[in-house]
Amino acid sequence: MRTLFATVLTGALLAASSAWAQDFRIGLQEDPDLLDPHRARTFVGRIVFTSLCDKLIDVDAKLNFVPELASEWAWSDENKTLTFKLVEGALFHDGTPFNAEAAKANIDRARTLQDSLRKSELASVESVEVVDEFTVALHLSKPDATLLAQLSDRAGMMLSPATFDGDVAANPVCSGPYKFASRVQNDRIVLEKFADHRDAGAHHFDRLVFLPIPDSTVRLANLRAGDLDMLERLNPSDAESVRGDAALQFMPVAGLGYQGITINTGGGERSENPLGQDKRVRQAFQLAIGRDVINDVVGQKLFEPAQQPFPAASPYNSPSFPVVQRDPEAAKALLAEAGVERVSFELSFGNNTTTQAINELIQAMAAEAGFDISLRPTEFAAMQQDMKSGNYQASQIGWSGRVDPDGNLHQFVTCEGALNDSKYCNEEVDRLLNAARVTPDVGERQALYEDAQKILQDELPIIYIYHQPWPFVLSGAVSGFTAYPDGMVRLKGVQLSK
Repeated sequence: MRTLFATVLTGALLAASSAWAQDFRIGLQEDPDLLDPHRARTFVGRIVFTSLCDKLIDVDAKLNFVPELASEWAWSDENKTLTFKLVEGALFHDGTPFNAEAAKANIDRARTLQDSLRKSELASVESVEVVDEFTVALHLSKPDATLLAQLSDRAGMMLSPATFDGDVAANPVCSGPYKFASRVQNDRIVLEKFADHRDAGAHHFDRLVFLPIPDSTVRLANLRAGDLDMLERLNPSDAESVRGDAALQFMPVAGLGYQGITINTGGGERSENPLGQDKRVRQAFQLAIGRDVINDVVGQKLFEPAQQPFPAASPYNSPSFPVVQRDPEAAKALLAEAGVERVSFELSFGNNTTTQAINELIQAMAAEAGFDISLRPTEFAAMQQDMKSGNYQASQIGWSGRVDPDGNLHQFVTCEGALNDSKYCNEEVDRLLNAARVTPDVGERQALYEDAQKILQDELPIIYIYHQPWPFVLSGAVSGFTAYPDGMVRLKGVQLSK
């Protein structure tokens, strides 16, 4: 009887504990890749990092830079030294203090780690100086108009230096409001509240559970059933029904990024085909695609057609490059000029409902213009690895976008760009985009981007399709959430009434 009573009491206590604990469950469109901000590249990974890893600075809803781990910053007169004053008393999740030594260790790791994807973002940083315990100075080889924007993202995320000798991705130790608890690949990532965070009182959940659910229909059904509290990237075909559902909140926001088709133009054997080697074939492929058709049929008017990497709200979006309209006959003429009648290639894409519909539509439209496309749906992180290694011909993939225009272009098309999966290389494009990086004047930068785009629009290593919106959907029980143009999920002040 005593044993039975103890068992029942233990079960009751566990149930009571579970009842008091509050989880917040977020449905993701893909599973993140490495949980190491210096080596990661997925958009959904950035969503997880937003709660896990504080940065030196952040952006607000109007895309102004605001303090996070840095309380203030200043440029030297010649714009070659950027000095940060750091907050005092911040801790990493392992209890070690955040200070200037830790900031230096992180920035040095991000710019020197062999497989870091932040190298090109921090290429201007020549050295990092610890001025005092809570002051760090970045000395640059040349002025860098993009650096603050880079440090407001993964390049500015801070990890505990005590963990650098271990497997950071398997157990990331940051300093954000939530700490890493567990991960089951392609199933869930669980974070727990970090009680010693300096802003812990404004974060109201005991646990965050990130659930990758590639099928948008299933993702929405889970939200409606109460198994999720919010989802990112609603399938546009469901927008009308969500707007009419009183139990849900539809919170779309115009984003900074794009979806496009990256073409392997120089990445080894799989680039050795007409699409990869002849710009006229790529120009014909562009003419085969109806961006407005994709917006109407799949996007439900949420997918604004794109011709360039900069969204309409950006001062760097140029009227010189209007959206190319679909023209199958002109496409056939270009193929004939290139000496081919029909072109076959494989188009890979991240396996989810929306991208499946988009690429089936592209396949059908292109067939009318002389292209025989074999579709290859692929798990998203695996597709990215294939692209990095050159094991693809063309991939439909997006970019979540950055505040500074450099973040949407430089690393994708410069010869040594960290995300140049096309392996495209043009010395004049490099010269122009490198010059834009060190030019603070907006007008001068606009002219440089204009000249670079004239070349890129002709050679087309990337064909832009539409500007990516962020259509969030939340349970009616959620309050306090603000959708930001960068698509990140910021949970400060967010609450759940259940």
